Amino acid sequence: MTDEKKLIKFLDGMEYAMMTTSNRDGGLYSRPMATLNVEEDEFDGKLWFFTKLNTPKVDELKENPHVNLSYMNSAKQKYASVSGRADISQDRQKMSELWNPLFSTWFPEGLEDPEIALISVSVDSAELWDSPPSSVVQLAGFIKAKITGEAWDHSNDQEKLHLRGH
Repeated sequence: MTDEKKLIKFLDGMEYAMMTTSNRDGGLYSRPMATLNVEEDEFDGKLWFFTKLNTPKVDELKENPHVNLSYMNSAKQKYASVSGRADISQDRQKMSELWNPLFSTWFPEGLEDPEIALISVSVDSAELWDSPPSSVVQLAGFIKAKITGEAWDHSNDQEKLHLRGH
């Protein structure tokens, strides 16, 4: 399975990411963003988000397109840190393709809003953590740490992916 397929399959069910950008002074800013639904067989290495043009994050992305996207599903103990480069687009055809009427909550004018835009993040790399959610497994790790004096080794829970930087 390709790294692209591993990533999109891993992110399935994780609707929101914390998108981190930086300003020109180097300050980091994170905000929740809804990841637009991408089918596994259609994933081309880009993650998509709707935004408005007149926002600080768009200004920050114009200065420095490098972003980090943090995902988590605490119930399943799944976590992802995705790094890539962002582009801003007002491609109406792509917006129509990705639009869901529920987005009217944030964009009451819908696709007619002159400020609506897309952020595409071309993924360069991702780190995935998939820990067993079972409290029995966690309890066993706790007991082992107490008996041996060694911390629970989570290294088997992590996988690093390197995408082609589409």
